[in-house]
Amino acid sequence: MSAAIETTELSRRFKRHLAVDAVSMTVPEQAVYGFLGRNGAGKTTTLKMLLGLIRPSGGTARICGVDVSADRLDAARKVGALLEAHGFYGDLSGRENLDLTRRLIGLPRTETDRVLEVVEMAEHATRRVSDYSLGMRQRLGLARAMLGAPPVLVLDEPTNGLDPDGIADMRRFLGELPARTGATVLLSSHLLGEIEQTATHVGIVHQGRLVLEGELARLKADLAPEIAVETDDPARAAELAAARGFSVARAPDRIVASLRPGEDARAASAALNRALVEADIAVFSIGPRARTLEGIYRDVSAPPLPQALMQPELV
Repeated sequence: MSAAIETTELSRRFKRHLAVDAVSMTVPEQAVYGFLGRNGAGKTTTLKMLLGLIRPSGGTARICGVDVSADRLDAARKVGALLEAHGFYGDLSGRENLDLTRRLIGLPRTETDRVLEVVEMAEHATRRVSDYSLGMRQRLGLARAMLGAPPVLVLDEPTNGLDPDGIADMRRFLGELPARTGATVLLSSHLLGEIEQTATHVGIVHQGRLVLEGELARLKADLAPEIAVETDDPARAAELAAARGFSVARAPDRIVASLRPGEDARAASAALNRALVEADIAVFSIGPRARTLEGIYRDVSAPPLPQALMQPELV
């Protein structure tokens, strides 16, 4: 599969601060690529370099094979973007707002109809944008980004501010987008749960460096499984599990024991349960736990996960 977006040693320095440090990322065609990182990790700066809004201090960025720095106009034709600021005229209808952009880039009238159909907004096209919900404005922003059918879409926090129904609706729409339009989606978000349910591939940036990248299903499968144990004495349970060769993480009411790659999680759970009971440690629950995107994120981002990114994991 060829790359829709490819960067090589992409860097950006602001005076003494190295915001993006030699990022080499590959976004396959027709992927939904989740781009993750803390605030200040370098996500937005990377997106701006991909869009040609700022120049890199070093390295290259290519959109569908076009070097963004060498030919910004040709690269811009191949990418549509939805950033946080919508910039719509509230007194105009959704269709009128789209028509303004359509005329500026010299597209036929039928293009407005096409993108309204794609984002499922045709029945609301004649309403004033000031009467739109936030979710409808997000869809209108997507429609504007899709004018001219660019093969790449760059979306920055498209679910930001949406209610749960709006988030679920946007998740469904983005997941279906590559199959419906053939587009590749680069999705920057801080909602790990939404990325996990939407993305086919992920890239994690930490302190300006890309620390992990790949197909999400393969990344999760390649990691060793874990056993979660809820017990009355996590401290003693952790010591016992460590003595049996497990890598152990502790929480106030439980431990998480990481298995070695290829180890049978069910058999290991049974053996650990037996050992805990023999040591007179009460076990309230025990069992294998599939690795999550949050777990992967924690593994590659050493400091504690910010509260905004934390989501409870059920045993």
